[in-house]
Amino acid sequence: MVPQQQPSGMPVHRYRPFPAVDLPDRTWPSKTITSAPRWLSTDLRDGNQALIEPMDPQRKHEIFALLVRMGYKEIEVGFPAASQTDFDFVRSLVENDLIPDDVQISVLTQARPDLIERTVQSLVGAKRSTVHLYNATAPEFRRVVFGVDREACKAIAVDGTRAVVDCIERYLGESEYVGYEYSPEIFIDTELDFALEVCEAVMDVWRPGPGREIILNLPATVERATPNVYADQIEWMSRNLSRREYVCLSVHPHNDRGTGIASAELGVMAGADRVEGCLYGHGERTGNVDLVTLGMNLFSQGVDPMIDFSDIDTVRRIVEHCTQMPVAPRHPYGGDLVYTAFSGSHQDAIKKGLTALEEDAAAAGTPVAEYPWGVPYLPIDPKDVGRNYEAVIRVNSQSGKGGVSYILHRDHALDVPRRMQIEFSHKVQEFTDAEGGEFDGERIWEIFTQTYLNDDGPVGVLAHRSETAEDGGYRISADVRAHGEIREIAGAGQGPISAFCDALTDVDVKVRVLDYVEHSLDVGSDARAAAYVETEIDGRTVWGVGIHHNITTASLKAVCSAIGRAQAEAAAE
Repeated sequence: MVPQQQPSGMPVHRYRPFPAVDLPDRTWPSKTITSAPRWLSTDLRDGNQALIEPMDPQRKHEIFALLVRMGYKEIEVGFPAASQTDFDFVRSLVENDLIPDDVQISVLTQARPDLIERTVQSLVGAKRSTVHLYNATAPEFRRVVFGVDREACKAIAVDGTRAVVDCIERYLGESEYVGYEYSPEIFIDTELDFALEVCEAVMDVWRPGPGREIILNLPATVERATPNVYADQIEWMSRNLSRREYVCLSVHPHNDRGTGIASAELGVMAGADRVEGCLYGHGERTGNVDLVTLGMNLFSQGVDPMIDFSDIDTVRRIVEHCTQMPVAPRHPYGGDLVYTAFSGSHQDAIKKGLTALEEDAAAAGTPVAEYPWGVPYLPIDPKDVGRNYEAVIRVNSQSGKGGVSYILHRDHALDVPRRMQIEFSHKVQEFTDAEGGEFDGERIWEIFTQTYLNDDGPVGVLAHRSETAEDGGYRISADVRAHGEIREIAGAGQGPISAFCDALTDVDVKVRVLDYVEHSLDVGSDARAAAYVETEIDGRTVWGVGIHHNITTASLKAVCSAIGRAQAEAAAE
């Protein structure tokens, strides 16, 4: 019998499922996004109004400058009629010539004549601007909040649009371009036929045509449906709108269900031309859709987002400073830990993937930075967004051999043999289990040194002399410290290691070498070498490590290291 879920006891009877859209021939499921949509950042309006402490003018200017540097061309800069602060900020952008010629600012207003006039006045002198008008159209808002029927609700939108047209003619006649955006707010809960009716009536006033588009923004003001339902709504509207070629269909998802990203992406697949959102998803309640994640999702699929995220940590720091709200450590693409693996199996796969990438790029004669990316557990190359590999693998009690060996290679150029990786990872695990928390590279090196490079073991090599025998063998004599005394020992073998092991019998130490690996650590005449030996000593299989400028010395030190390891294991029992 499988475990059976039990009723929660929560009052689920109070809630209703969201109705589906009757669209049996929907086309969006088979589409893919092959180019970036138009983007509108509403960080300075929707994002700002939802902050515990709204941004002061200096922070607003920092965010605006950041958005421009990143490449956003449509930026909603405020709600000028809502406060003198917002009005003054818009004027400061215009009067100080801070808006690049190819950037269009947008301002929001409710559908009241006095607010519309004040809003349009804030744009006087702006070369390119958009007036954005909204009114709530959902039945619950019509009934409960405003007490209007359908006709009265539509009239609010139509009269508001007429007021916008009138004010634009009176105040902005010399502007290079003035656009218009209309939002049937709470679109997601509005009857589709009524949303279409209102949008058509608004277009009849604005009269979109060649060179005169209208932006129709269809917001999931409170996200209540699954993303596929929102996509159906967008496709239905896109199909049924007249003058579609002159309409920029825009989506503005919020994240109340945690699926704002999916809603935006499916909305674009369903016909939306533009996405409105905020960096890192700031906004009311659970926030607007996150423009960083949306853009990076495109990038990870080989689609240019037309926005520069190459220094994602600077973007995050500025947003955190200006909003005074932190970005979560595991926030997609920008969080501190999103390119980090603690799990041993993940670390091992990443380590092997990075090695394979380097080898494949070298074989193709292509720089690694230009070679197609493909590393397990890393959807993108962290370096492409300004990160390095230092934080990719971090060690805690869940980590394994791959993570530990990666850090030793990254920080000290050690290519630890696989079986020794297993041995040392167990040693590190003893420390992480005892001490808890995360171990950085410095702590791991400290444990490695203490375990393998400690010269205080029972046997230590002080000097050695060697020669090749007439029979092709190898003879060695060495001065060693053995059991507290300095002794001269001698032995013969097929090479320096076997000869040294033969000599060690003079001090009653028996060592059988099972495996030997060496490699250089540096480049040049004074390069150091690392030697690793796997040995059997007193029935124990242990590894030893030696590092020295002389490879023979490194090898003998590795044997002495193994002797010390065997003694330490025996003492621990």
